[in-house]
Amino acid sequence: MTALEPFSLLLPTYHADDPEHLRRAFASAVDEQNLKPDEVVLVRDGVVPPRLQQVIDDLAVSSPVPVQVIALDQNIGLGHALEAGLAACSYEVVARMDSDDVSLPERFEVQIALLAQGYDLVGSALLEFGEHEDDIVGRRTPPLGQEEIRSWSRFHDPFNHPTVVYRRAMVRAVGGYRDLPLLEDYWLFARMIDAGARVANVAEPLVKYRVGAGAYARRGGWELLRSEIELQRHFRSAGFTSRPQYLRNLVVRGGYRLVPESLRRFAYRRVIAPRGTRNGGQPAG
Repeated sequence: MTALEPFSLLLPTYHADDPEHLRRAFASAVDEQNLKPDEVVLVRDGVVPPRLQQVIDDLAVSSPVPVQVIALDQNIGLGHALEAGLAACSYEVVARMDSDDVSLPERFEVQIALLAQGYDLVGSALLEFGEHEDDIVGRRTPPLGQEEIRSWSRFHDPFNHPTVVYRRAMVRAVGGYRDLPLLEDYWLFARMIDAGARVANVAEPLVKYRVGAGAYARRGGWELLRSEIELQRHFRSAGFTSRPQYLRNLVVRGGYRLVPESLRRFAYRRVIAPRGTRNGGQPAG
């Protein structure tokens, strides 16, 4: 049996986060895991309100595993914050987590075992929840195997970003996180895929994803449209997409950023990030 490598949990937070959501996310990804991370790198992206700072301090003291708090003096944006956190991670294997989601107990046990088999990047399906964790409103199952992921990545983000575990060396090899609001992860994953990373998704949901008020509003607007256009230009200049794919993405993905929120919700579920239920819990191929 292949030995499992130690790993870091990279968890960013900033001023708008709910303190109790952060506390719950941390507990699910540390205290409740069958396989606990060997450290947590908690990145505080700028000054935060007193209640949130108190939770950060409490977690650092009470955690059953070591916690590094990277306290940034100014809010520098998620991409830069993740880069700062990645630089502080002690281990080659890194797991990502958002500050308002919930990891299921078997998450790291399943994913770290796959990285031990030679994968560079592993994600999973997730369950969407509303007001509380038992209020399951949807399921997002990404493409599973290498070729399907590669094909989908030209139009969709093939990973649910708060579910991923990856090898830091591969992230570093493609230039790490770059500043691209709300699309940092997609741009990173695309570069990893294009560089030949061995990738997979697990069909079993390993994370519960919070889709409360504002979740779809944040997916639109002029700022995000600018990020989308920049992303598509990066894809085209790198040869990651063909010209027809580039034009299709500008029309479909760019248009999606400007439609009313009700239409955006429908389009996301039906076109931008199609979901499905697949059998089994391991990646294909």
